Amino acid sequence: MKKITPTLALLLSACGGGGEQGAPAGHPEVGVVTVRAEAVVLSSELPGRTSAYETSDVRPQVNGLILQRLFTEGDQVQAGQALYRIDPAPYEAQVASARAALGRSRAAIASTAALARRYGELVKINAISRQEAENAVAAAQQARADVAAQEAALRSAQIDLGRTTIRAPISGRIGRSTYTTGALVSASQADPLTTIQRIDPIFVDIQQSSADVLRLRQQLLSGELSREGGAARVRLKLEDGSAFAEEGVLKFTDVTVDPSTGSQVVRAQFPNKGGLLLPGMYVRAEMVEGTRSNGILVPQGAVSRDEKGSATVLVVGAQNKIEMRKLNAPRTVGTNWLVTAGLKPGDKVVVDGAQMLRPGVVVKAVPAGAAQGARAGQPQQPGQGK
Repeated sequence: MKKITPTLALLLSACGGGGEQGAPAGHPEVGVVTVRAEAVVLSSELPGRTSAYETSDVRPQVNGLILQRLFTEGDQVQAGQALYRIDPAPYEAQVASARAALGRSRAAIASTAALARRYGELVKINAISRQEAENAVAAAQQARADVAAQEAALRSAQIDLGRTTIRAPISGRIGRSTYTTGALVSASQADPLTTIQRIDPIFVDIQQSSADVLRLRQQLLSGELSREGGAARVRLKLEDGSAFAEEGVLKFTDVTVDPSTGSQVVRAQFPNKGGLLLPGMYVRAEMVEGTRSNGILVPQGAVSRDEKGSATVLVVGAQNKIEMRKLNAPRTVGTNWLVTAGLKPGDKVVVDGAQMLRPGVVVKAVPAGAAQGARAGQPQQPGQGK
């Protein structure tokens, strides 16, 4: 029996050390994901501004001096609540004058009506002329008309007197008062005394391109997208990046397009019980447009662009050969591309290890995580050479 020298032992060890490697020689290992059709919720994030559900500028409807302010700035007020009191003395005098004039008119009715009756009897016996009798009847009718006019004048004076107490037209949060006690105000002034805003619920006005609005409508009409309940759901991100706790609903899309920007205003409504949202705040609105029932998602890292800008991926096809596919990938969903054409369920898309490969090369496909772990230096399995 021949004695094995140390040199020969080293040669034998070098030849047999890698005999149990997983991948055949010349077949590189690539990590793949197998795509499948699934329900994909599509959403878009757009800028928006909050606006009050209702806004009312409080203005005087009569002239006069403000005697009293009856609210605290910033408080919640109710519709009909007294806010200001204007000096009522001139309007009380007008009411008294209108009431006296009405009394005179009513007194005139009795005398003119009695005269018309007497003249009616006298004209039958030709004691007076027919013209005199007709004049008496006309005077009685005029007296009744004067009563109606004076009743209207009295009602108008009473309305003006009631307007000396300025009341809240809507419920909401009241702002600062721009006029103080002693200020002279008029019914024709342009500046409001204060402003009331109802902010629960609150609106968010979102700017969306008219092309996107048209595309979304077409997809909903064709059944490509579906919505539960019929109304799109909306979520908000506030100015500091935090998420607003309540979810809103899409109310309507404006019927006109801004010709300078090509955008439409989309209005959403949110509950705002705590008053966290204030009118004029900048927010980011995430609109849940709908659900695509058979969407295919591909990781963004697997998609590249050719010289024409078309989206492409590498796929492990028949006989484990690399193939290049052109995709229609119109939008991203999280960290994935949504593919509408170019792939079908069951295709194996290369996501790892394809940097130096060309179409037609035979590869060994393994799950993406396994290939990545092997290249990252995970512990070798039993039986592998050291």
